[in-house]
Amino acid sequence: MEETNFFDKVYEVAKQIPYGRVTSYGAIAKYLGAARSARMVGWAMNNSLAKDVPAHRVVNRVGVLTGKHHFDGTNVMQQLLENEGIPIKDNQIVDFQKYFWDPAQEL
Repeated sequence: MEETNFFDKVYEVAKQIPYGRVTSYGAIAKYLGAARSARMVGWAMNNSLAKDVPAHRVVNRVGVLTGKHHFDGTNVMQQLLENEGIPIKDNQIVDFQKYFWDPAQEL
């Protein structure tokens, strides 16, 4: 039951990520008071695609599209981000800090 509640909290934070911005698994975990739970945030993102959560906006701590293989189709995660104006090169966000959204600063 606790895992489901944590996942729901992750989804609520992820839904707040603005269009054209990204955050990291670790930033969400830290915001939720579970700084060492970045992998659990990743698991939540893996299970979020049917829940209207913009999982494509959550990447690893240096901007690598580590969750891309959980999207149906080739390069879907990259295409979604590029459609929002976020440049990607070699599966990594170019100038990651420019697009980074920190939930602790915004929510």
